[in-house]
Order: sequence, then structure tokens, then C-alpha cells
Amino acid sequence: MKINGLLIVLSLLTSLAFATEKTPVRIGVQATGTVAWELAVLQTLETDFDVVVKEIANPEAGKAALQAGDVDMIVSDWLWVARQRASGADYTFYPYSSTSGALVVPKGSPIRSIKDLPGKRLGIAGGEWDKNWLLLQALGKQQHLDLDASVEKTLGAPGLLSEKLRQNRLDAVLTYWHFAARLEAEGYRQVIDGKGILNALGINGNEPALGYVFKQSWAAAHKPAVKHFLAANLQAKQQLCVSDAAWKNVLPLTQTDDPATQANLRQHYCAGNISHWGDHERQAIAHIDALLGALSGHQHTGSPEGLPSGTFWTMD
Repeated sequence: MKINGLLIVLSLLTSLAFATEKTPVRIGVQATGTVAWELAVLQTLETDFDVVVKEIANPEAGKAALQAGDVDMIVSDWLWVARQRASGADYTFYPYSSTSGALVVPKGSPIRSIKDLPGKRLGIAGGEWDKNWLLLQALGKQQHLDLDASVEKTLGAPGLLSEKLRQNRLDAVLTYWHFAARLEAEGYRQVIDGKGILNALGINGNEPALGYVFKQSWAAAHKPAVKHFLAANLQAKQQLCVSDAAWKNVLPLTQTDDPATQANLRQHYCAGNISHWGDHERQAIAHIDALLGALSGHQHTGSPEGLPSGTFWTMD
């Protein structure tokens, strides 16, 4: 009887251990990215999931890691998700930030608008399929400019492009928002940002430029953990914007000791918080997708029929 009783106790303890085991969420994070800021705050919160950070070198490496099954989640844009779904993959997107890239020039540059870009040396972060570059081309087309043919393009990593701009080897860079914010703090001037491009194209709102990307099948199998992770991440983002103490704790992750740069990073970061995500925003993104499809003959978009079903994940 004593042995049977001990076995029962051990069985109960084992069951309890399994019941309290947290679901791992493996997320690909760039050392220079902002996702690491929120994850630092998440470590101070009580959660029912375990974040497993996998460092990635750049956005393309993150996509490769997701496709290889090395991570469960990355931050990317909805345009890539739409292309993947159109080819049969089941990736899906949930909003992360509306802050996107910006076109930046030296303070004394004669470039005042995109009409001044033809003939200039333009650095483009993210490559030919970068959404900011595609949208800038769409705006150029609206203004009877063929930017792809009329600028001297240099594709490269954002840090390298920033350095080339400082060395006067480029006249302008179209780069990710946090690299643009660092340049602005150094005295460089923003000509137009992603939201400005959309506004000029007649699309007004606070549509997400970036989002969490993961497999729909994985999310369905781990729905409570995914929902709790996204909710906790939103809480962490809000803390960084309202709590000076929380912000102070992540300052080492900004990789700068300059107070002006830190303040500019925080301002742009918080400006990207998603205040609403509903039919209006999804319809605006569908409009952007159609616009980009018309520009490229749907080479850069998911499908001529529009955004594939399931592109956006709903937390219900």
C-alpha cells in the first residue's frame, strides 16, 4: 500500500509539472532591432510562455530561419506574407508597428522632394523588393517619374548605407526607421517617411508596416500562448513609452550613449504603436497591395486577385 501511495504521489507531481510547463515561443531577433527592447521588458512580467531568443543577422536571415523551422516567429512585413501565402505557405501576420522607413539626406542637400532624385546616388536598404522602395516608385510614377531607371541605386545593409551617406558617397538613403532616426539625431534631414508616402498616394491611416509573422498552423496549435505573447508584448511596448524607468533599462540596447539619439529613437518607436486594427486598416492594406500590383504587374505582390485569405491573423 505504501508503494502504491508513493506511486500515486509521484504521478500527481509529474502531472502537475507537465501542467505548469510553459509553451516556448522561439523568436528570431536582430541585435540591432527594436524587438529586443520589448523582450527585455517581458522578462519582468509574469507570463505563461517562455520566450526563446534566436539571434538573426538581418531580415532575410530571419525569413530563412522561419522557413527552416528554426524559429516560430519573426517580425516582417505583410507583403512578404502575401507572397508566401500565394505560393502555398501558411504564414500569417499580426500588427507590430506602423513606423516604416524614411528617405534621408544631408542637412544642406538640394533634395527637397522625390522630384529631385533623378540623377542622384540613392542607397536602398532591404533590396529591390523592399516595400518602402516599391511605394516610393509608386509615388514617383504618380508624379511621372521612373525612379528605378533615373537614380543610381546602391542596395545594401542599412548600417553600411548610413556610413556611405556620411562619407558623401551617396546623396540620399531610403532606410529603416531606426537608422533614419539615428541619422536625424546627427543633423541629417528627412525628406519623406513611409507614412508620408502613403498619404501622398491617398492612403491615410495608421496601417501596420511591420508585424509578427508565424505559421497559421503553429498558432492554431499554441493559440493561448500566442495570444498571451502578443498581449504581453503590447503591454511591454506601452511601458517603454509611458515609463521612464522601463525605457532607462533598455537604453544599452539602443547601442548609443547620445541622449539626442536615444530621445529620437524613443519618439519614432512610440509613434509606431498600433492604436487600432480592424476592417478599415485591412482594407487600406488591400488598397496598397493593389497599387503595388498595378506598378509591378503583380511581380511583388501575392496575387492578381488581391491579398490571399489568411494573410492577417485574428486574435479570436
